[in-house]
Amino acid sequence: IRDRARRSLEKGAVTENYGGSVEQTVELLNEALATEIVCWLRYRFHAVTAQGINSEAVKAEFDEHAQEELEHANMIAARLPQLGDPPPFTHDGLTQRSSSQYVEGDSLVDMIEENLIAERIAIETYREMIRHFETHDSTTRRMLEEILATEEEHAEDMHDLLVAHQG
Repeated sequence: IRDRARRSLEKGAVTENYGGSVEQTVELLNEALATEIVCWLRYRFHAVTAQGINSEAVKAEFDEHAQEELEHANMIAARLPQLGDPPPFTHDGLTQRSSSQYVEGDSLVDMIEENLIAERIAIETYREMIRHFETHDSTTRRMLEEILATEEEHAEDMHDLLVAHQG
């Protein structure tokens, strides 16, 4: 182990027994990072622009979710350099890399629906990624499991708001 640890020091935390493709991992995490950034932007926009007699509680929920999406983006961004790749904090291709869409919505209910759709997309995407990393990258898998748990809470919150505001 000591001899192997001395080889390829330029790879940092990526050792010879990394079970997957670092390039594929970086690609998947770049997509996840883009998705989290798009979700953060959408939630922030909704938190600022939501209107109506019942909007204050919904705006507070949007704001809370925006903060959590930003935390997810920061977690993913911190993982990328551990794999030898800096996070792509540029707007170039952001929406193309994202699994989710940036949709503003015309009403409070539209905003809630768009956020619920985005959360459902994130849930499916993270579940697929977790299965992918299951046997060869426990660090990334655990990070994604933590993010998935929050995304499931977000979906439940958006569902509850949708029921409350749409009936």
